[in-house]
Amino acid sequence: MIIFITSSPCLEGEAEITGMNGFLDDLRAAVPEGAKGLFVTAAPDDEGYSDWCAYSMKNSLEISGISFNSYDLLDRRTASEAAALVSRSNFIILGGGHTPTQNAFFQEIELKKLLKGFKGVIMGISAGSMNLAKTVYSHPEEPGEAVSPEYQRFLPGLSLTTYQICPHLQKVRYNILDGLRLFEDVIFKDSFGNTFYALPDGSYIRQEKGHAVLRGEAYLIKDGEMREICREGGEIKLK
Repeated sequence: MIIFITSSPCLEGEAEITGMNGFLDDLRAAVPEGAKGLFVTAAPDDEGYSDWCAYSMKNSLEISGISFNSYDLLDRRTASEAAALVSRSNFIILGGGHTPTQNAFFQEIELKKLLKGFKGVIMGISAGSMNLAKTVYSHPEEPGEAVSPEYQRFLPGLSLTTYQICPHLQKVRYNILDGLRLFEDVIFKDSFGNTFYALPDGSYIRQEKGHAVLRGEAYLIKDGEMREICREGGEIKLK
């Protein structure tokens, strides 16, 4: 299994898969020609959003040189077919959206169990990347979540990686949510005893056979502090 943990495989305003930090070349080398694709949504009950995300991503991949023999969408409409859809796929894309909503859907369809023994390529996008972790750090995203005592910030994930990411750094670094600074007042505080990787779009982690490399600009958040660990165009091995 080869896993790509991305903030976003496309840059804002661009239809093609980004070539930053060698991502497109890396992905093309990993995904077989005539792939059997499966897009797993983050919004299982929003058919319009799921359709748009799935087929926009298919278009981006195709115009970037990745071809498909088949391409399916896994949402509420096809949830009963989840086992069959996963088993016949060799390239699975976990879409972006609201992390807890996607996490609940993954648990409902027992995706963790279905992916045991999977030998293809998995690409996470934003929430999809976050939910790859053994323990998912689901930082608040929507109004009310940052101050709600019922909002769960740590969730059981797919256990395909140990890396907990905070995506879209270039967009959310200075966000204010429920009167709180998302990073200083929320994420930094949650980082005590935890390790988070903040990634802007265009940076990614590639994991294969227990080895992982991080490529592009990235920051480590741990014990209330954030520091740069990799620059644009660079790469580091992760433990």
